[in-house]
Amino acid sequence: MTGRIAFQGELGAYSHQACHDARPGMEAVPCRTFEDAIELCRKGEVDLAMLPVENTTYGRVADIHRLLPESGLHIVDEAFVRVHINLLGVPGTKLEQVKRAHCHLVLLPQCASFLRDNDIAGVVSSDNARAAREVAEMGNPEDAALASDLAADVYGLDILARHIEDHKHNTTRFLIMAREPDLKRRGSSGMMTTFVFRVRNIPAALYKAMGGFATNGVNMTKLESYMVDGSFTATQFYADIEGHPDDRNVQLALEELRYFTSQMKLLGVYPADPRRHEVAKG
Repeated sequence: MTGRIAFQGELGAYSHQACHDARPGMEAVPCRTFEDAIELCRKGEVDLAMLPVENTTYGRVADIHRLLPESGLHIVDEAFVRVHINLLGVPGTKLEQVKRAHCHLVLLPQCASFLRDNDIAGVVSSDNARAAREVAEMGNPEDAALASDLAADVYGLDILARHIEDHKHNTTRFLIMAREPDLKRRGSSGMMTTFVFRVRNIPAALYKAMGGFATNGVNMTKLESYMVDGSFTATQFYADIEGHPDDRNVQLALEELRYFTSQMKLLGVYPADPRRHEVAKG
């Protein structure tokens, strides 16, 4: 597939790795913020946007659920990417020379055992790919970066230790966004439907709204709430379900949901990533 796909971060970031893995034929375009990546896609300057939504180790990516409903974009695919952490050093560096490892704050606890065993101090950087770039610029064998395989290629660094994360299940789920929805596809591993909604101001509205999914045998894989408009009383729910809106049981469940909601918005209908079930099994 040709074209351009935007992501938040610098070249070599894990979001860049996701673009490389999920859309290898597309040009990956780095952006400063999630909003910038969304805007490039919305304006037609790129074809797709790659957005991380959650990680098996540190949970939900901040702000994404707030941005998705207002983005004007549609989810057309999901991608599960294993987060392999590597220790990257300037060419010729030996592991025993490294004194400091630079990376984003969330990566440090994920490879704490390796750093402790090798007496390496963690140094916080704003971005893992930036840490790799800065280590390459410093040229000091005592300074290394914790980053992706791709970052090593981008910045000409040696991989001193490969896949050093403490938890081997560490996986990030990404959503691939486009300007137009595609409701015709069917995936070999099933379909996913994502939507947001607000319940009506009646007793037990959420409980009643969820009843339709249980009675119609629709598996809801995610339900999260978050405040909107800076109000403690205005709550929006984000949901992922298995199935396609054209499936009869999904139709019935969504009809029942609409009866108990004040508003509902479909964010995407897309094939399930085959690795979804592998991650679920652990």
